[in-house]
Amino acid sequence: MPLPADFERTLWSTADTLWANTGLKPSEYAEPVLSLVFLRFADVRFAQRTAEIMKKPPRMGVKPSHYHEVRVPFLPERARYDWLLQVPAGGAVVDGKKRTLGELLDAAMVDIEAANESLRGILYRGYAKFPIATLNDLLKRFSEIPDDVEGDVFGRIYEYFLGEFAKRSLEKGGEFYTPVSVVRLIVDILQPYKGRVLDPACGSGGMFVQSARFVSEHGKPDSALSVHGIEKAEQTLRLCRLNLAIHGLPGNVVVGNSYYDDPFKQAEGFQFVMANPPFNQSGFDRERCEKNRKRYPLGVPSTNNANFLWIQLFYTYLAKDGRAGFVMANSASDARGSEAAIRQKLVEEGVVDVMVTLSGNLFYTVTLPVTLWFLDKGKAATKRADTVLFIDARGVFRQVDRAHRELTAEQVEYLANIVRLYRGEAAENLKGSGGLMAASFPKGKYADVAGLCKVATRKEIAAQGWSLNAGRYVGVAAGKVEDFDFKERLEELNEQLEGLNVEARGLEAKIAANVAALLEA
Repeated sequence: MPLPADFERTLWSTADTLWANTGLKPSEYAEPVLSLVFLRFADVRFAQRTAEIMKKPPRMGVKPSHYHEVRVPFLPERARYDWLLQVPAGGAVVDGKKRTLGELLDAAMVDIEAANESLRGILYRGYAKFPIATLNDLLKRFSEIPDDVEGDVFGRIYEYFLGEFAKRSLEKGGEFYTPVSVVRLIVDILQPYKGRVLDPACGSGGMFVQSARFVSEHGKPDSALSVHGIEKAEQTLRLCRLNLAIHGLPGNVVVGNSYYDDPFKQAEGFQFVMANPPFNQSGFDRERCEKNRKRYPLGVPSTNNANFLWIQLFYTYLAKDGRAGFVMANSASDARGSEAAIRQKLVEEGVVDVMVTLSGNLFYTVTLPVTLWFLDKGKAATKRADTVLFIDARGVFRQVDRAHRELTAEQVEYLANIVRLYRGEAAENLKGSGGLMAASFPKGKYADVAGLCKVATRKEIAAQGWSLNAGRYVGVAAGKVEDFDFKERLEELNEQLEGLNVEARGLEAKIAANVAALLEA
């Protein structure tokens, strides 16, 4: 049966209402709620697998390995959803001791981790401090999730809840959550059919989940992907591992600081690198980075801004034919000084493949427009060796509410199809983008479209001071008055000004030091 319309929204509404009774911050409430969603998912999958096994019962009895071999968690008796759901409001006597529902939930999470090595260290424990009424209501509400629905219902619910928690938290950039539509666009352009996938700022794991979705939609097994992730925040890493588990995806994700840590033997290279790193970070250890030329071969920027450290990490992690796709602040496309020198080297080496400028307000906590960068180390052997495709997608979005926008599935496919045509591949129409494609590319082949896309040569990019700002190349469609959002444009200019001010202060400090040295000589 299909999932009822707006089921995720209704389910979230209940959880959100109950949150008011807990006194917890949104980020503190996320883990306990998502662990309960996982528990319900695990119980449904456990029951389904048990029914399969009992059609032909094993002679030596049922063992946890019978579940693990098909990526299904094994649930001890007191960790099963129905058992917990029947616990009276006053608690239950277990092993001769009276225990509350919160204590029994904590014990259930411990038992599940003990029985499933892949889940160790990721399930929430701390339900004993929750009001009993809140836990009862959550368990009852989540028990209404149908166990015979079609498709990845629990994955959908988990992703929806992650998005809602992200709206209510103050996490920034890529540290917690990237909107699904943006992740889908990155994945659809990269086309990760098989190979090693890395996200060195993996957050809650959306890049991995959407990569598996892409592979599945194109009729290939997700086992062809090997996912690896690095995340500096342990709480966020737990959400990521839980996300992988609820989607049935094995993965190697670890805690680390990607500026300095290299847990996956960088020399081997990855076929795909994708990320939404935190923008405009400062405070990195410059001396430590400068000593690692293998990690930052194009140099460490003189400004106190880590954007081009991230860009080099993505570049150096790639295999010789690998592709990278990542979110970056718009200011990086036009940054000057040492950052411009690094950008020039990337263009001259021929690895910059596609630049896509997106609309503002696609992210919950970042209102500025962002740019998606796509690198391709294998394009030197193609006809695209000397060119870069620029797409200005600032006008491509659906308005969700006054403050938020999103890309529809049709729009994601449309933008990815522009890249497919540029690469000499056939356009797809799995999501209904045929009408948009016919309007923009009536001959079914790539062509520059004023205001939308432009293929620029390396010589043209050099003439623009090695800028990778799509607006410098794409221009404005004939007869079209450019939509001008004063507040959005002012914020964008202010971001650029802040970057220039940081650079200016650095130069002032160098000049002062040099003058002082001369006077002392």
